[in-house]
This record gives sequence, C-alpha cells and structure tokens, in this order.
Amino acid sequence: MGQNIKRLVLNEREFILIGTAHISQESINEVKQYIEDEKPDCVAIELDDGRYESLKNPDSWQNLDIVKVLKEKRGWVLLANLVLGSFQKRMGADVGVKPGEEMKAAADKCEELGIKTAMVDRPIQTTLRRAWAKNTFWGKCKLLGVLFSSLFEDEDISSEDIEKLKNTNEMDQMMGELANYLPGVKTVLIDERDQYLASGIWKTEGKKVIAVLGAGHLPGVEKHLNAFAASTETPDTEEISQVPPPGLLSKIIGWAIPVAIVALIAASAVKGGASAAFDQFLYWWLINGTLSALGALIALAHPITVIVCFMGAWLTSLCPLIGIGIVAGIVQALVYKPKVGDLQNINTDVSSLKGWYKNRLLRVLLVFLLSSVGSSIGTFAAFPALISFLAK
Repeated sequence: MGQNIKRLVLNEREFILIGTAHISQESINEVKQYIEDEKPDCVAIELDDGRYESLKNPDSWQNLDIVKVLKEKRGWVLLANLVLGSFQKRMGADVGVKPGEEMKAAADKCEELGIKTAMVDRPIQTTLRRAWAKNTFWGKCKLLGVLFSSLFEDEDISSEDIEKLKNTNEMDQMMGELANYLPGVKTVLIDERDQYLASGIWKTEGKKVIAVLGAGHLPGVEKHLNAFAASTETPDTEEISQVPPPGLLSKIIGWAIPVAIVALIAASAVKGGASAAFDQFLYWWLINGTLSALGALIALAHPITVIVCFMGAWLTSLCPLIGIGIVAGIVQALVYKPKVGDLQNINTDVSSLKGWYKNRLLRVLLVFLLSSVGSSIGTFAAFPALISFLAK
C-alpha cells in the first residue's frame, strides 16, 4: 500500500483514506480502482456541495451576478477564488488534467456502482472569509501578493512534479513553508479543514468508508479520526464553520481613522476658521479622490466610474461600512455590463493580464481592487499633511 493510502479500523468501522494530487491522472485512476475493488458503503469526497455543482456544471459562471456579489461584500472572496482556481487550472493544463477531476471521477464511479457519496469539505466561501478575517494587515498584504504573483507565473510543471505532491516528505515541506510565511492562512486552509473533513468522514454511514482527500490532509485527518474514536463525544465543528466577527480592536481602528480625520478638520476650524477647515477638507478630498480615480484609470474603468471614484472616495473613507471599491465596481458593472461571452471565458481570461482587461467581469473586479487600494493609500498619505497644516 502506498504512503498516500491510509487504512484505519476504528470502532469496528474501516476507513480507507486516499491521498490525491488534485491535477493528477494517476490519482484519477487510483481513486476509481479503489472504489471498484473495495465496494465501500460510502465515499466521502473533499468537496462542498457548491464546488461539486461547479464541477458537474462548469458553465455555472454564466449565472453569476457581479453586482449582487459586490453588494454582499464578497468581492475579495470572489477574487481569491478566481485566482486560486486559475493557478490550479494552469498547473493542470501542463499535465492534461482539470483541477478536482479525481473528485468528480470518484462521484461518477459511485453513481455508476450505486454507492452513497458525502461531500465533507467546508464551503469555500467560509474558508476564504475565515482566512482573510484571521490574518493580520501584513498577512493580508502577503496573501494578496502571493495570490496575484501566482497568476502570471510561467513555470512548467511536469507529471512527475505533480505526483511528488502525494509524497509525505514533499507535502510536509510545503506545509512547513506555508506555515512559516502565512501561519494564519495555513491554520484555516489546512488545520481547520483537517478537523472539518475528519468530522464529516466520521459522521458518514456504513462500516466501510473511502475518503478521497488531497494528500496534504492525510496526517491531520488520520489524527482527528483516531481522536474521535477514543472519545465518546460527537465531533463539533460549529466554531470553525462560522466567519469570526470583527474583533473590538478592528472595530476601533475602523472608526478611529474617520474620527481622526474629522477631528483634524474640526481643529483647523477652531484654530484658523472656516477657511482653514475648508482647505483641510479640500486636501483630504483631492488626495483620496485622485488616488482612487488613478486606480480606476489603471484598471481602464469607464469615465463615469473614474468620476465616481474621484467624487466619492473621501466620503466612503469616512464610513467603514462601505468602501469606494464596492461603489466603483457596481457602477462599472452597470455602465459597462459584462456579456455572456465574458462569463463563458472567465476561466481562460483570468490566467493572463490581457484577459483581465479584455473580460468585462474581470475588469469590474480589477476596478474594485485598484480603486480600493488607491483610496487606502490616499487615506494614510493624507494624515501627515493634515497634521502639518494644523501645526502651522
């Protein structure tokens, strides 16, 4: 038995854990063969219901409502999801396998043989939102840097490199590097999901269960399954199934900046009168609006969107409840509506810089991102000047 296969007998039940590389033809063949040979009562698959539907219906992007996504403040989640999917797809293209194909193959084989399946992974939206929420500001910057640098890497990946991902030593090294560079992300993407996956596997019905998992999850899932077997309590994943609310410090910081800006302008009014306060406000408006509009221009936004950024960035910067990126993205989507072809080609276009500018839906996300970054830079850049004005 290979080191990517774990067979456990716990509480008179047998669990066969199959570790896969998500873009490996060998993994596809191995999964189908084990299901056929073992005839388990149930197969647990490292997917959530939403991702499984996406694998079954790859054209589901055509139903995406980008305005709704932005209004629900899920723009960052969609961005991360697209970038991660693009990275996996590009890796898979080098070896001729689509990402997650072994998971779909497992479900298809179960349907063919009349075997029950269980999607046991945490919803991807929850995982990405937890990864974002549990990161520090610096960690978020590093995460964005890693995600977007991965978009345009041209490194060729061979079938042999892919198969190494199932090797325990290779995987341990990768997880160690991730933990050192982005410990918050590693906790959410790996450690929490190990627990969530193990809980889902444990709760499946039947004496013999096959679990199809990414190889990196094997050690953690095995550890949790052994712990469940030794305990009389039902596995509880409620805490890691929710997006943590902003902490008190985050809320304070979120409101501290606008309060400080208003206080500086008010202090200018007390010290120098209405004219001084107006000068302060005008500077605040210009630097915030100019940098936000510049971000929109770099994204080649519609002129109306650029004007909205220039006119509105100062106001949204004073309200932590909504950012200029959300407003700009919605305006861009309304005045430069994505077409059916943009939705059909999103998985291809996301892999190139040209595609981000050509695809109207991706352009909306680019406007959302760059106008937000511009306004954020403007907010912090304006502080020293406002303070110096007051000190004169």
